[in-house]
Amino acid sequence: MDLSRAEWRKSSHSGGDGGQCVEVATNLPGVVAVRDSKDPNGPVLSFTTNEWRAFLKNAKGGMLGI
Repeated sequence: MDLSRAEWRKSSHSGGDGGQCVEVATNLPGVVAVRDSKDPNGPVLSFTTNEWRAFLKNAKGGMLGI
């Protein structure tokens, strides 16, 4: 996957202390990419937009226990 055009943004739920931070790129056609902000050259998880919407819906509804 070509991530050269990815526009990464930090999750609003990430702490400001440099701890557990997640960045998301939602500007790629049909794909949502997720990475650890402490390791920007590390692995990236990718999801279809439908998979990402389902994840957010379940996370907001408390189904994931977060």
